[in-house]
Amino acid sequence: MSDSIGDLVARARAAQQAIEHWSQEQVDRMVATVGWELYKEENAVQCAEQAIKETKMGVYEDKLLKHRKKTLGVLRDLHGLKTVGVIETDEAKGLMKVAKPVGVVAAITPVTNPTSTPAGNGLAILKTRNAAIFGAHLFARRTTGLAIKLMRAGLEKAGAPADLIQELPKPTKERIQELMAAADLIVATGSGALVKAAYSSGTPAYGVGAGNAVTIVDETADVADAAKKIFLSKTFDNATSCSSENSIVAQAAVRDALVEALRGHGGYLCSAEDKKALRATMWPDGQALSPKIVAQPAARIAEMAGLTVPEGTRFLLVEGEQPLEDDLFAREKLSPVATVWTYGEFAEAVELVERITRKCGYGHSCGIHSVNDEHIMELAMKAHVSRLLVRQPQCYGNSGNYDNGMPFTMTLGCGTWGGNITSENIVWKHFLNTTWVSKPIEPVVPDEAKLFESVDKS
Repeated sequence: MSDSIGDLVARARAAQQAIEHWSQEQVDRMVATVGWELYKEENAVQCAEQAIKETKMGVYEDKLLKHRKKTLGVLRDLHGLKTVGVIETDEAKGLMKVAKPVGVVAAITPVTNPTSTPAGNGLAILKTRNAAIFGAHLFARRTTGLAIKLMRAGLEKAGAPADLIQELPKPTKERIQELMAAADLIVATGSGALVKAAYSSGTPAYGVGAGNAVTIVDETADVADAAKKIFLSKTFDNATSCSSENSIVAQAAVRDALVEALRGHGGYLCSAEDKKALRATMWPDGQALSPKIVAQPAARIAEMAGLTVPEGTRFLLVEGEQPLEDDLFAREKLSPVATVWTYGEFAEAVELVERITRKCGYGHSCGIHSVNDEHIMELAMKAHVSRLLVRQPQCYGNSGNYDNGMPFTMTLGCGTWGGNITSENIVWKHFLNTTWVSKPIEPVVPDEAKLFESVDKS
């Protein structure tokens, strides 16, 4: 079988056209069958084992949990949704919306989440009667290939064309660019360079901005609860998530208690000399984050930097320095390393969030541990982020969790702040075209007096 881009796309188009007019019942059965193949334990175990073996990133138990939870969460969100035929009506306006597939989706996936991202995007793409060709990261192509194999097996069991889901053989940069140019839509989850290439391909694209989540802990916070949630999020899968807290902005009155609580969960606060050695290890050329430390255990990173840390250290903490624009630790670190900043008045905390995210992660996310609704709303009104989590672990909640209402996904839009077309979590609705059907209604004539009542007409 040819692995040329043209042949891959042709097979995908033929498969998509074969199901374009399937009933909702047929589509739902297909999605559930594919979802089961991804979710069932023995298959999920294989995916997690292969991910650790191939990428050497993260934590096996967390990979397994993430793969199964995100698959199940996406299935929960898709269950019962109407994506065939008329999906919305407004009788007063005489409007109906009819759902249509977009066609062939080029889905580019990251090394950090090589099976959960294909699972989440793949199920949404199938729910909307599209075909997908996945372009895996070169360092995770066997792992992503396994997830695709499972999805194709599910398609065959459901009586659907297996070529609705395909992988791009030899996923070089050049071939991924060729695939993106040939598809009808792109969903690109990965580096800034990848997203830029997607937007430059000439094909409509959903890209995602860089993560660099910041969380505020104010004076009203339950410090023990905040510390536990930050620890859980910072250490999950060794911080492969773009939503993992990278900076902790603590009110001066609770800062020491918070650091002490974080120590109780395995945090180690670096000295100034430790931080200098750690910086040289993490950014050896003074600019680019070293791939050698990405998603590695804190103890291993400390050893690489020549630090002596207590046994049981789970994550490293460093003090932020001003001007923060010159502190590399204000950036995304993709590792169990977090930066602590201290503020006095709440306006300073909001300003720190703004400056940190503008340096890296603009538009992505921030969080706050507080019971002060005025603080929560001030942050919501002023922070240039697409999602704000209140009293939650950000890496669990940004992409959907059972205890919040965020849609399950592994692809997080960052709005125009992050150079993206949407500020939403990328879900099923982003893979639909809609036909608006308009029927005549009684005229709705504008009331000029009401429209201009606040205008000085002199």
